[in-house]
Amino acid sequence: MAEQVKTGKAFEYALLKEFYNRLNTKDNNLQVIESEPYFTAKKAYESFNETEQGRYNIVSSSAVNFLIDIEPRLSYSLNKEDILQLEIVSDSYGQKGDVRDVLAIRLLQKWEIGVSAKNNHRAVKHSRLSQTINFGKEWLGIPCSEEYFKEIEPIFTLLKNKRSENSKALWSEIDNMHEVIYKPILNAFRNELMRLGSANGSIVSQKLVEYLIGNKDFYKIIKSKKGVEIQAYNLHGTLNQSIKKIEPKAKAPKLKLPDRLIELVYKKDSTTTLVLALSEGWQISFRIHNASSRIEPSLKFDINLVSTPHTLFTNHIFISEN
Repeated sequence: MAEQVKTGKAFEYALLKEFYNRLNTKDNNLQVIESEPYFTAKKAYESFNETEQGRYNIVSSSAVNFLIDIEPRLSYSLNKEDILQLEIVSDSYGQKGDVRDVLAIRLLQKWEIGVSAKNNHRAVKHSRLSQTINFGKEWLGIPCSEEYFKEIEPIFTLLKNKRSENSKALWSEIDNMHEVIYKPILNAFRNELMRLGSANGSIVSQKLVEYLIGNKDFYKIIKSKKGVEIQAYNLHGTLNQSIKKIEPKAKAPKLKLPDRLIELVYKKDSTTTLVLALSEGWQISFRIHNASSRIEPSLKFDINLVSTPHTLFTNHIFISEN
């Protein structure tokens, strides 16, 4: 298991463990779903020493305590049959647009919340482009045009041929790679995304944000050396609900989805990064790169949120290094 994957899985397990420790009371009927993802995360957590586990526990405890304050349905059940299920979900959910890692579910209330656990990184997606990948269909449900595929074909054919000639050929062997490979692909991507936006109205901007952020509401919990940051992506209004007369201790407003793409331009002094501005304050960067040192007929995007609507609910909890 790669180190970044292992730390992420360990964080997921620590969060579930803290949910259980805090919510397992005589008035709250809890059930942990012990699935394959659960045991994978548990194994990752247990691979760290006690000091490192302790750090995960402290950060998770701080985040969970805060979530309990703003999600009263975690603590309050309707009756003994109102079971709170805790589950770590499969990574395959993310491929379907559900970025949540840990779920808390009450079937009786038809209610759930989920958290996305991030360990020292903020990337929202790592998507690929290639001659065979129809990013419009995969991301937005709207196929790319024939013009787009004709535009990218010479570049990916060049890469495919170089790979066929020598399977160990390196990207560094391509002269002027940024001008020959990166910029033509980025220009084709930029032209096609803006064309899709112009031809299909608000649906493209909304679907793009849902693809990148997630099609289910969730809390993003970002662990860092200084503490933890909690963001509420309340796109559909399902977070932060009251139960009976018990209200959340803080309000997480509903976020507005964008209704148009404004512009897609190169980041200043960059030949590898495009920055997309959308309405309602959303801004997204797309940095293209080769995923390995050896040439392959595809390229990878690191996609990050540059800015979000000012209504995004964010809470920082600082934790001492000691």
